[in-house]
Amino acid sequence: MSEILLPEDLADDESRDPRGNQAFLEKHAAPGRIGLCGGRDFINKLIRKAQSPLTEDGHRSLWSHAFVFSERRVDGQWWVIESDLDLRYRQIRLGVQENRVARYYDAEAFPNIAVLDFGLSPEQTLQVQRAGLDLLAGLSSYSLSELLGTMMAMHSRRLRKRGNLLAKDGALFCSALVQHCYLAAGIEFLPGVPGKNIAPHDIDESPLPHATHRILRDLGVSSVREIGHSLRERLGTAFD
Repeated sequence: MSEILLPEDLADDESRDPRGNQAFLEKHAAPGRIGLCGGRDFINKLIRKAQSPLTEDGHRSLWSHAFVFSERRVDGQWWVIESDLDLRYRQIRLGVQENRVARYYDAEAFPNIAVLDFGLSPEQTLQVQRAGLDLLAGLSSYSLSELLGTMMAMHSRRLRKRGNLLAKDGALFCSALVQHCYLAAGIEFLPGVPGKNIAPHDIDESPLPHATHRILRDLGVSSVREIGHSLRERLGTAFD
């Protein structure tokens, strides 16, 4: 099952609201579910572009980051477990961390947002949560080298099925963390592909049955490519 909302499907007040992702995330969040987002800043666009070998049309991926919903706390907020490079507020946090999902409310910064439901049983949900908390307690770091290794493997089916060439002990990037947590519940998003070669795009495209809820505001077609398509269409019309 897939629910996809494009900009034209959103009410004007929702599409213009800088916190336009809030109602969507509040509606679909649940313990153990997966969140995906696609950001607009330079680093997020770079990660999205790096996944273009995985997309059907060669455009950049819709997604740049993945996280796991933990639970709603006594503060009334949904909290997520994620591995991230957090450079905000003049502080640097690298690695596994727990944050309020409110950091993804800004629709301008995160135009694409999704919640994936793999139909976990109550026991599987607990296994995913425990695995995430174990990583959090162990202070696992964010691995840029592993991320680079994953990007290298995207260009080769052979490398995709091997262990990450730049893997490091005690380190995980975002989608590798999500796969690690789900592996504790017996779930592999792409059987045969090691967890440290799993990208956010892979989770979204997993062949395993799951429900997907999305808001898509940035479809990943670069302005240069849009101009190229437009020119080809005009030239084709002229010669016709």
